[in-house]
Amino acid sequence: MCGIVGYIGPKQATPLLIEGLKRLEYRGYDSAGVAVYDGESLETRRAAGKIVKLEGALAADPVTGKVGIAHTRWATHGPPTERNAHPHLSSDDSVAVVHNGIIENADVLRKQLTALGHTFRSDTDTETISHLVQELYDGSLEEAVIGALRKVEGTFGIAVVSSRDPQKIVAARKGSPLLIGVGDGEYFLASDASAILAHTRQVVYLDDGDLAVLTPDGYKVMDINASPIRRSVERIEWDLEAIERGGFDHFMLKEIFEQPTTVGNTMRGRLILEDGTSKLGGINMSHEQLMNIDNVVITACGTSWHSALIGEMMIEDFARIPTEVEYASEFRYRNPIVTPRTLCIVISQSGETADTLAAMREAKRRGAHTLGFVNVVGSTIAREDDGGIYLHAGPEIGVASTKAFTSQVIALALFALKLGRKRTLSVMRGREIAQALDALPKQIQSILDQAAAIEKIADSYKDAHNFLYLGRGYNFPAALEGALKLKEISYIHAEGYPAAEMKHGPIALIDESMPVVFIAPHDAVFDKIVSNIQEVKARHGKTIVITSRDEPALEGLIDHEIRIPETVDMLTPVLASIPLQLLAYYIAVKRGANVDQPRNLAKSVTVE
Repeated sequence: MCGIVGYIGPKQATPLLIEGLKRLEYRGYDSAGVAVYDGESLETRRAAGKIVKLEGALAADPVTGKVGIAHTRWATHGPPTERNAHPHLSSDDSVAVVHNGIIENADVLRKQLTALGHTFRSDTDTETISHLVQELYDGSLEEAVIGALRKVEGTFGIAVVSSRDPQKIVAARKGSPLLIGVGDGEYFLASDASAILAHTRQVVYLDDGDLAVLTPDGYKVMDINASPIRRSVERIEWDLEAIERGGFDHFMLKEIFEQPTTVGNTMRGRLILEDGTSKLGGINMSHEQLMNIDNVVITACGTSWHSALIGEMMIEDFARIPTEVEYASEFRYRNPIVTPRTLCIVISQSGETADTLAAMREAKRRGAHTLGFVNVVGSTIAREDDGGIYLHAGPEIGVASTKAFTSQVIALALFALKLGRKRTLSVMRGREIAQALDALPKQIQSILDQAAAIEKIADSYKDAHNFLYLGRGYNFPAALEGALKLKEISYIHAEGYPAAEMKHGPIALIDESMPVVFIAPHDAVFDKIVSNIQEVKARHGKTIVITSRDEPALEGLIDHEIRIPETVDMLTPVLASIPLQLLAYYIAVKRGANVDQPRNLAKSVTVE
């Protein structure tokens, strides 16, 4: 969930470390710090709050050196204070560590180390690593780190430097992403390629269990037994401009407006209009394997879970295969029914979500074939799954997912279309769906053209305390997603419900101060949702209704209307999500919230 940057080479480390941390701000954090070897000792500077506070500390007390590590922290153990910010030093100040993840046996290790005379200066679990490395150091930093990690239980992505072995950065990962950047006579370490893209496109992704040693002369990768491992160098293909705001006020707004392009990119080269199907070579499944699927399990978290619910309906509608959606965080803590004839789809924008990765590994252990639907090339899920579909949505910087959500739904639609055409879906129905998919980019743009009108609606509701979002069928998950977006970035309480369930409890909340958002396109359940709108108006609730055509049945029932184009039922959530994203964005901006970095949230959740 946090950001790690490291540098070793001929240049001054501090400016490069700060630049890298700024590139990682989108991941979410509440404190930051650096540790640099200045030729004699390790110098640390840390600050609670944003990186600008750390820059102030460095301006007041500069630190120079050509080897260093840096970190943005999202608090888990201990509050977000300067004393809990990373890097953490050992008792004798000879070792500095930055860490993503959680050390589960930290309390036990702390007691053992305290008994040996070590003095702790923070509330964090991370500090135990620096003390362990100090205790075990006997001339080789990497050997001390290996010894320390053998005593550690939990998850980690770490970077370690020491004044006793100063021409090295030692890194290791287990459950938290790390990569090496290979430059021209210089080497970088990062938890995300965006931190180092300005300096190199050549990266080496570390796998779980890997330990790396970076020196001014090169790098090497080994396992926990110090046995060498070969890891290939890969090239980052996307440009630095992709992670700039490009004239928009916020990354979130930019990413909302990118969706005509990103949805098209997810389909490009995959949609076969004439045959009403899709071409998905990356799934690595033969015709026989696809035909032998008995059931599908989809695991995901947050926004990805909402896209999974839509995928469940698509697969059952078109392929007639029983499909179940599981919260990834719950999946491996019960006894799910998974067999070698189960297909497990795991969905994660980052490809690093700890719960989703753990669920995938559990499904593989039980013999299931796994497919990863991820947006980040080279991510852990992408490297460990049996096959998958890249979203090709480009880097998503805003913490609240927008373009990744719509691309996830498109990827699921492409897969359901392929699976359905192999089973029960007719070519005529397949062509209808394929043509509807092909029309989406222009339809999305037509909704974005209404942004000014949606902003005016936001003006009317920016001071609301509660929202209710209601939809039926395919649009129930869209209601959940709309409510989540509003909660995430505006801090207004919001709930998504199946519209028919409103009368089973939530209707008690309806009064003249309660805005209710209805997703009511002219689909198979339109007549049913009209009655739900009537129930709200009878109780003087305020209605914001997303519709697709003039409907006499809605006359007098709508306080604010947002019109979306008509499409097949399965794709209405894609179109409906656009105004819901804009509504949440404009309400949050008008409330003065930090849209791109909402409080308490991180972009990539790499802890359980």
